[in-house]
Amino acid sequence: MTGSLGQYPPAEYVIAHLSDTHFLGADPDGRVRALYGTVDTDATVARALQRLRALGVRLDAMVFTGDIADLAEEDAYRRVRGLVEPVAEELGATLVWVMGNHDERVRFRRELLDSPPDSAPIDRVDMVRGLRIITIDSTVPGYHHGEITREQLDWLAEVLSTPAPHGSILALHHPPIPTPLAAMTILELQQQQELAAVIEGSDIRAILGGHLHYASTSLFAGIPVSVAPATCYTMDVAAPDRNLMGVDGGQSFSLVHVYADRVVHSVVPLAPAPVVAHFDADFLSRMEQLSAAERLEVFGRKPDGVA
Repeated sequence: MTGSLGQYPPAEYVIAHLSDTHFLGADPDGRVRALYGTVDTDATVARALQRLRALGVRLDAMVFTGDIADLAEEDAYRRVRGLVEPVAEELGATLVWVMGNHDERVRFRRELLDSPPDSAPIDRVDMVRGLRIITIDSTVPGYHHGEITREQLDWLAEVLSTPAPHGSILALHHPPIPTPLAAMTILELQQQQELAAVIEGSDIRAILGGHLHYASTSLFAGIPVSVAPATCYTMDVAAPDRNLMGVDGGQSFSLVHVYADRVVHSVVPLAPAPVVAHFDADFLSRMEQLSAAERLEVFGRKPDGVA
């Protein structure tokens, strides 16, 4: 991460937040099945990983907020893991897998976490240079909506009773925020007020979620919430009212920049787009040699005659 040319120092942490990969297993002939017969989920994840590698910066973590495999098939988990793990290792990132409603706990544990089979909720803590990433399993076996049990809330309260050196980030699949898509309200996280009572006033600095298949931000218990768009397909939020429409477009992920006093979330589209303007690294290096006033004159002054 290079130095800052503005008012803020460089981010202390950079996290890639991806969600809803929805991988399918292979057919009897060994061919990978496309989601809904159309979406090549391997290609969308590969594109996301390519963009992350092209950043040229070390990542502190890669957080996947659920629905890793569409039907919880073993070979689907193995394939997505085979794509993601080498890139996480290359970029120095702690890899955090979060359970989603399409996932199944026993296979998730075995194929992604190398853990013994167990149907209990998958709640975890990862420490990344003093930043605590807390994963809580909001899934309900056999259903697509979200719940967090009393036992999980007690566990979370115990974890939060000791603040982390650089605070905490909470990651879960079902985001505790409203959605304008009427059908998705059926599948929202239940008993949100109980979760709010546990985390309000804690050291949680941001909540990362998925599930909705479109980018969204809000507040919950005074904490910023960021929902990552899906990498597989997205929901058209501007579809006709009361329609739920998934589209093969708009696939994206988020970059999370954690500063000492704030967290910034930025959406990164997967689809390539034509370049219409470009200031390269050499330009930035030249700017770094100038004073703040000189930078404004060189880069910030409008052309003569422009008000």
